[in-house]
Amino acid sequence: MNSSPPLAGHFDDLEQQRDTAVLGMWVFLAAEMIFFGAIFLGFVEFRHSYPGDFAVASNHTKIILGTANTLILLTSSLSMALSVHAAQEGKSGRLIGFLAVTMALGSAFLGIKFLEYYLEYREGLVPGPRFRLQGADPRHAQLFFLCYFTMTGIHALHLLIGIGLLGFLAVKARAGRSTSENHNAVEVVGLYWHFVDVVWIFLFPILYLLGRHVHHG
Repeated sequence: MNSSPPLAGHFDDLEQQRDTAVLGMWVFLAAEMIFFGAIFLGFVEFRHSYPGDFAVASNHTKIILGTANTLILLTSSLSMALSVHAAQEGKSGRLIGFLAVTMALGSAFLGIKFLEYYLEYREGLVPGPRFRLQGADPRHAQLFFLCYFTMTGIHALHLLIGIGLLGFLAVKARAGRSTSENHNAVEVVGLYWHFVDVVWIFLFPILYLLGRHVHHG
């Protein structure tokens, strides 16, 4: 274990270095919020313009798989928080364990998401010449699924990046480069992971629940 955490030359102390790292991540997340916010607003506008067709289309999303993924991500937020706590206490063994759990949950989410994509492809719900959906204007229904695949795809990409970052942290912890005094990277990645989880909390209701009829499951 490295007992002397590195301090970059342009910082006065480790606390200033940590605060700067956290502030930098918040600035990055603020930009991401603007990006996702614009996408959400566009979707809301489309849904307001074509409420009936969007409601029919939303009834064909896989709500059971979507709900399972929501529970998985909520659990991953807990394991990520426990990872940060372990890093703060300098317990590298627990840190590696919780990071591994978080990575496994994130991977499970992606596996289920790709299963959804495969099922939707088989059902002809991918926008394009083979698109088919009864009971709705095909142009508006395709617009819904274009939004669906775009929004969930961007989210999945962010989650994949998060898993890669967690793997980097786990390797760093195994090398003894994460101490109770120097856990900036774990905290910063933790903020990123929680942000990705929050984005899904907004995606799930607008894509899976709004306009859904109970008898469609």
